[in-house]
Amino acid sequence: MTSKPDILCIGSVLWDVIGRSSSSMRQGSDVPGRITQLPGGVAMNIAMTLRRFDLRPALLSAIGRDAAGDHLIAEAEALGLDCQYLYRSSDLPTDRYMAVEGANGLIAAIADAHSLEAAGAKILTPLQDGTLGDETAPYAGMIALDGNLTLALLSRIASDPLFAAADLRVAPASPGKAERLRPFLDQTRATLYVNLEEAQLLCQQNFETASQAAATLLKRGAARALVTDGGNMAAEADASGLREATPPQVLVARVTGAGDTFMAAHMSAELRSTPKQDALEQALQSAARYVSGETAH
Repeated sequence: MTSKPDILCIGSVLWDVIGRSSSSMRQGSDVPGRITQLPGGVAMNIAMTLRRFDLRPALLSAIGRDAAGDHLIAEAEALGLDCQYLYRSSDLPTDRYMAVEGANGLIAAIADAHSLEAAGAKILTPLQDGTLGDETAPYAGMIALDGNLTLALLSRIASDPLFAAADLRVAPASPGKAERLRPFLDQTRATLYVNLEEAQLLCQQNFETASQAAATLLKRGAARALVTDGGNMAAEADASGLREATPPQVLVARVTGAGDTFMAAHMSAELRSTPKQDALEQALQSAARYVSGETAH
């Protein structure tokens, strides 16, 4: 690809290994189901959704120079994703994510993003060597960033002049990594996409509703905050006020990737200059279609 990307997706690009069963599960359950391997990772999931909206996303991540990495890049390019800026290492294996889902939701998951963490700032080279930007002309487009990066690297990005002109959109990747987003509260320069549990961990307090969480994140320093709460009301808070919307009620067929789909759909709507309330509602509708299985992975 030679055309300029519409959005940069920075973070985890890996293989998702997902086991799904139609039965409710608990710790120790042994049930029949299906196991699939698909391209995944937060940055990858966001990029795939953006592509479905006819946008041109580019990936910045670390991929091993192994068979798994070659296969993953081939799959990504077949989907129309721009992979020319990826950092490839001969010493680091391609990352993986493994999850088990039942009829009662996500049972357990393990994200092995050690290669991404080990690569560190090397994945950002195109933003500083003139390929996509540099100190004299920083990248000025929209960037989707995920919390699979290390806290040190996220802290650097939050204050780095290389990102001063960018429209930063940040997601924590999982509740276990929510606190990695704290540097973006200190710098007041990013839109945060979190669920209610992640908001509680980030703010270190409990919330009854997404609206309370979004408003608190704004007070804590976020430039803007969007908070989801499963099938309950979601909320968005920024300097212009608070917006709320309730997701469509659907049967849950999968949960892994739902938050990424919400974020990507919202970004896509805003790139089309969709009014904020409509953008929030459209993003929730897209996420609901994904959760129901109506939208292909």
